[in-house]
Amino acid sequence: MTARSERNTPAQGDWPDAVEVLNEHGRCDIVLLCEHASNHMPAEYRQLGLDASHLRRHIAWDIGAAEVTRLLSARLDAPAFLSGYSRLLIDLNRPLDSPGSIPLLSEDTDIPGNAGIDAAERDRRAKIMFSPFHDRVTAHLDRRAAEGRPTRIVTIHSFTPVFLGVARPWHAGVLHDHAADLAAAILSGLRADASLNVAANVPYVISRDADYAVPIHGDDRGIPAVLIEIRQDLLSTRSGIEEWADRLAAALPARETETTS
Repeated sequence: MTARSERNTPAQGDWPDAVEVLNEHGRCDIVLLCEHASNHMPAEYRQLGLDASHLRRHIAWDIGAAEVTRLLSARLDAPAFLSGYSRLLIDLNRPLDSPGSIPLLSEDTDIPGNAGIDAAERDRRAKIMFSPFHDRVTAHLDRRAAEGRPTRIVTIHSFTPVFLGVARPWHAGVLHDHAADLAAAILSGLRADASLNVAANVPYVISRDADYAVPIHGDDRGIPAVLIEIRQDLLSTRSGIEEWADRLAAALPARETETTS
């Protein structure tokens, strides 16, 4: 089945919707999330005091993750939810009360425009960028539950080959907390290619203090949920993006479910 794409009507000026929704009525039981899909920053934020080159780095978004998510949505006939704003404004995969929600420092880079902001600005960003994304995901999951449709969540991210001077050897990681069986099944599928270095819970581990989607949308609801990290240099070309979308589509133990109109 060909995936259908839906994008809400853009807001005025350079304020897009907080969430791009693809194929919301897809038949797959997997729901895809991509919380770091965009590096967009409205002009009024003046790039948070950063040079434009920084907005093309990992600190602003997960390079290649949106493209992989879009291709997976089509290949699996799966619904997908992608962010509309840069993670530097507010990180959709961080609890609102965590230090990483609106970062003052990302990797080794100070974020001047986030220094000294008041509670009103924090609340504004949450209302415009964070809550609409997660409210839309919650509504979708609620509807699936009401319809009795099985659901698994897979959130797509990418990571830097080197972090603060330390090389990361993995090609990909599958992060989980409660969903060990789903993670093991995906890793088993990826390991069909013996050349890949893939592992569970790398390059970091899921933490309720520092992660949002897996614990809140997944574990707290009893929905198997994993976060897949792909090394960014492997997504630097269109062929690499398509290769990883194909790999994940083959590795994900997907199945179709009945939908209601």
